[in-house]
Amino acid sequence: MYSQVIKPFIQSYNGFASCEGEECFKVTIAGASGGIGQPLSMLMKMNPFVKELSLFDLQHTPGVAVDLSHIETPCKVKAFMGADQRREALKDANIIIVSAGVPRKPGMTRDDLFNVNAYIIKDLAEAAAEVAPNALIAIITNPVNSVIPVACEVMKKANKFDPRRIFGVTTLDIVRTNTFVAEALKIDPKEVNVPVIGGHAGDTIVPLFSRSKPHVSFSDEQIIAMTKRIQNAGTEVVEAKAGAGSATLSMAYSAARFANALMRGLRGEQNVIECAYVASDYGGASYFATPLLLGKDGIKENLGVGELNDFEKKLVETAIPILIENIKTGVDFVNPK
Repeated sequence: MYSQVIKPFIQSYNGFASCEGEECFKVTIAGASGGIGQPLSMLMKMNPFVKELSLFDLQHTPGVAVDLSHIETPCKVKAFMGADQRREALKDANIIIVSAGVPRKPGMTRDDLFNVNAYIIKDLAEAAAEVAPNALIAIITNPVNSVIPVACEVMKKANKFDPRRIFGVTTLDIVRTNTFVAEALKIDPKEVNVPVIGGHAGDTIVPLFSRSKPHVSFSDEQIIAMTKRIQNAGTEVVEAKAGAGSATLSMAYSAARFANALMRGLRGEQNVIECAYVASDYGGASYFATPLLLGKDGIKENLGVGELNDFEKKLVETAIPILIENIKTGVDFVNPK
């Protein structure tokens, strides 16, 4: 997995030839001038699968676009700024990556984030339904557990909802898990792959160490400690930055990895699998993160939860009611009673 993410960037940097025809894509980044958006935009500019990069934000996008345009790759960069240019920025995109919104700061709850970010997701989903109804939409904006239902409900109202095409990006949970496991085993992180299911906040994050590749044999105490660290890793970054923001660089990398997987699926590559938070019906939660087989229409097959051990089953039992409440928050925002 590591080589599939990094290799395109290295090839592009070294003068990798641009893609052609249906093998190259227009990618729009909403929130492109933010702390995640800028490094993510750079990674997309370096990706040889991207022929056109559309940058949208409420401010500063022209400067970001000019800066990126000096990078020696064939990808063309266009800037769009302000709400009146939102639709133009999204129009005909193959992939829309949403990082727009306020970041979490010390003392902020996920509810605090939702009260601001839900409106941003609603506006973007309404625009996408109108001008890019077939785009694959990958949403980073927190709280993912609640804003994905917002986007989906908006698309339903517009009669443009396709459950194969809207993703809550939970890749950072996998990236962190792989990193922490590799550190504990003192091995190369590129050799590790651990599925993470559930949601994208606190106790809803469920790493499946029982399905780790390579197989791990941690003690029960180690499993519990590592699970808690993964579930609280976002807070670890927020506190370390001491009010200066939340995870930006690791999130940008993770979003680039997920976007690259989407493009590999669009290109017709086989066996492209990533976890993401999507429309589901698992355990009574209408959205749930699981491994997904990606293809030319987004989700080719939801691979499901699979077999869990007793510890993982208890984690899921804890996660489900939290997710149901998180989902309700998003649905009620679009459809108030």
